[in-house]
Formats: sequence, structure tokens, C-alpha cells
Amino acid sequence: MLKTPGETKRSPPVKVLSGQLRTAERSGTADCGDAFTVRLRGGRSLLASLVWMQGTVLELQLDRNTVLLMDETGTFAVQGVNNIPKGKPCLSQGTYVMVMGVIQAVSPEPVIRAVKMADLSELAALHRRMWKLEVEELQRLLA
Repeated sequence: MLKTPGETKRSPPVKVLSGQLRTAERSGTADCGDAFTVRLRGGRSLLASLVWMQGTVLELQLDRNTVLLMDETGTFAVQGVNNIPKGKPCLSQGTYVMVMGVIQAVSPEPVIRAVKMADLSELAALHRRMWKLEVEELQRLLA
């Protein structure tokens, strides 16, 4: 596949929990922009700029193009939600969603700029139970 000038290859998203992002450290730039070192158990770490997260919608701030989500380790903000195709319909308080996005900040609260969002509410109980296991499994394979 040929790349046009200025186009960069983007690494696949890394599944993370908000608590892991909160303790991540900026690591300069990666092939797709600013990268952050996410610390894992056992002293391992992953370099990430694009992340996949899941959480429950706590607060909508559509006038600010932002939504506040919560996973089992804390809260995180998602910006750019008004620009995501099919993103806005899944945004109501209490909805369980997945979001893929680019890390904008990690402290004091993680902030990501949304690239994709999907409503997972139909099977929310299953998704919530499996999410931490999915995150751990992918991180174990990547680190």
C-alpha cells in the first residue's frame, strides 16, 4: 500500500484502562504522533498513542464536544464526540460504550480524541465482565 506525502502509518490501538493511562508518561513521538509509555504489571510497559477503551457515560458536554466516561479504574474524558459518525446516538447517561482514540493527555485525568465510538449497551453486563480480561490478555501478548 502506497502512502501519500504526509501520511503516517498508525499502530493498532492498545486496550487500556483509565487507571493505566493516568500513570503513563510522555515518551516523545511515535510513528503516529505523541506516544506515552503505559506501565504494566511485572515491570513491563507498552508504547501507545492510539487506545481502545470502554466505559459508562457519566456526563455529556455536547456543547464542549466532550463526554465523561468511567471504567472500573476511574474516569476519562473523550473529546471530538460530535464529529464521530454514529457516535452521538450512543451518547446518553448510563450507556456502555467503546471508544477508540488518540491520547491527548494523561494527567490529572486521561483525555482522548475520539476516532470511533460504538454502543455496547445491549450486552453491557458481558462486556463489562470481559473488558479487564481482554485488556490484560492483549497487553500480555504485546509487551
